[in-house]
Amino acid sequence: MKIGNIEFKNNLILAPMAGITDIAFRSLCVDFGADAGVSEMISAKALHYRNEKTEDLLKIAPNEGIKIIQLFGHEPDIMAEICASDYVQPFDIIDINMGCPAPKIVSNKDGSSLMTNIPLARDIISACVGAIDKPITVKFRSGYSADNINAVEFAKMCEEAGASAITIHPRTREQMYSGKADWEMIRKVKESVSIPVIASGDVVDKESFDRVLSETGCDAVMIGRGALGNPEIFSEITGKPVTMNKVEIIEKHIAILRENFSENFISGHIRKHLLWYLKGEKNVSELKVYVSTEPDLDKCVEAIRKHFENK
Repeated sequence: MKIGNIEFKNNLILAPMAGITDIAFRSLCVDFGADAGVSEMISAKALHYRNEKTEDLLKIAPNEGIKIIQLFGHEPDIMAEICASDYVQPFDIIDINMGCPAPKIVSNKDGSSLMTNIPLARDIISACVGAIDKPITVKFRSGYSADNINAVEFAKMCEEAGASAITIHPRTREQMYSGKADWEMIRKVKESVSIPVIASGDVVDKESFDRVLSETGCDAVMIGRGALGNPEIFSEITGKPVTMNKVEIIEKHIAILRENFSENFISGHIRKHLLWYLKGEKNVSELKVYVSTEPDLDKCVEAIRKHFENK
């Protein structure tokens, strides 16, 4: 797949996930075979007001070859301003979030709310495309609700407005992350446009990766929840050898965080990841409680190491 003049080798991308796809997790997933990881979604308005906490989301790992930032907002002038700003200069591709279903995002007229206002969505994309000579991509859903499925119309609008590629997560905003992703909708979107279409939703292993490509004709795949606690999924799909065990992956994850953030932040932030790394393991109920409550992060890692050594 090519987006603009940027080539993707494996056609495999880590999806943006709030509070998850920071510099450390993206770096791990790229190590395991993802072509790129998309940043956490970043508020254009927060950057406009120079919010320091938001600026932390802009950190990039040395191994990230293709760098993708995802912005959200509903004001075309502010979105265009940030696209043209120094904030996004280090990134290769700017993705616009028009699919986030979170209530606080939707209530502010951002994310998937924009699927109910196609003229405004078009203005945002056009403004961003006109502001910078870098590929602009758009991520969206099948529609806002079961009685408002408009992904094909929305996809055509994105292409007409100048988007270089689109990603579709074929669930409605109403569904959030429940139910089954409608891959047939991806196929319909792919048949309706000539720009690259990236599929997102329910890809959890090599078999589902191959199947979504075959069934939809999409150009690439974006993996989100399937990578939680399992960055090795990208190696499984690409055939790249895995050279680290689970404990070494956890240690590297923490090491990258420690290079970039305070210990106080890391101590709270990493807990959910540690629980995901333990998902599927037998006899870990007590270990999960310990990992969730022990304030000393190194003690948590040591407990996890002992579990894997005693399996």
